[in-house]
Amino acid sequence: MKIAVIGGSGFVGTRLIEKIKNLYNVTNIDKQQSSFFNDITHIADVRDVEAMKRELTGFDLVVLLAAEHRDDVTPVSLYYDVNVDGMKNVLAAMDYNGIKRIVFTSSVAIYGLNKNNPNEEHPADPFNHYGKTKWEAEKLLQAWAKKNPDVNVNILRPTVIFGERNRGNVYNLLKQISSGRFLMVGKGENVKSMCYVGNIVEFIKFLIENKKDGYNVFNYIDKPDMNMNQLVELVGETLEKHIPKTHFPYWLGMVGGYCFDFLAFILRKKLTVSSVRVKKFCAVTQFDSSKAMNSGFVPPYTIQEGLARTIKYEFTDNCNRDEVIFESE
Repeated sequence: MKIAVIGGSGFVGTRLIEKIKNLYNVTNIDKQQSSFFNDITHIADVRDVEAMKRELTGFDLVVLLAAEHRDDVTPVSLYYDVNVDGMKNVLAAMDYNGIKRIVFTSSVAIYGLNKNNPNEEHPADPFNHYGKTKWEAEKLLQAWAKKNPDVNVNILRPTVIFGERNRGNVYNLLKQISSGRFLMVGKGENVKSMCYVGNIVEFIKFLIENKKDGYNVFNYIDKPDMNMNQLVELVGETLEKHIPKTHFPYWLGMVGGYCFDFLAFILRKKLTVSSVRVKKFCAVTQFDSSKAMNSGFVPPYTIQEGLARTIKYEFTDNCNRDEVIFESE
């Protein structure tokens, strides 16, 4: 089977290609070179439909990972150009080349914030441009599948993904906690759904191999969910150090976030703290993944193991780290 991984130079794509490159004929299609797989990387942008038609010639399955996903993408139109128009172009290229199978990484961001453990049937209610454009992309897939009943669509809605080499929100949070200078906004009882990259790539491989028919949608979250207090305790246990717990009320945290927004505006610089990130930090992000867990898939790592592997790799001195990192959310 010939598999095209679109957006495979990034964090998840790199781990996925590493997992499947010896099992299938894999090509990475990305707008930038890969730090590990240049020999199988073709440079192309999902915003270029002719490039997609050319690059997807001869493939059996597409894994679409390419997306604009950070909180602070500018201009905002990039979310729509890449996430929505990019999907249109990929589907047009698949039709042009007669490709019937696609695995698409969407996001639990389509549900919005502070929802009550939504499953795959929960109405979409995205609160930011990333979530809105992921939902628009899903609707394009829905229409494509309805028009072509013989195609196979697998949509994966992961929560925030973390792991070794990733420089996103979870890394920033773990770094703050491990430094001992962490300030807890709120009571720390809010649940944070997460998933380890080692598990998410295994689930994508599972979808490729086991979900070959129909239109399928899966939330993916590693269970059990942890709240912020439990996460702080795990970091302390893994690093064998005492992590002080200082709690600040939510309103004060938001005031601080708005101050950083103003400072970022004045400096014309993107800062690690913002009102949006304070809001996301304090939100309950709990999602139902029973459909994925009842599908026959068994995660190779527990959430605690994934966090411990990441913490030890990033924040201890006895790991053989290299300079390759991936910036994401």
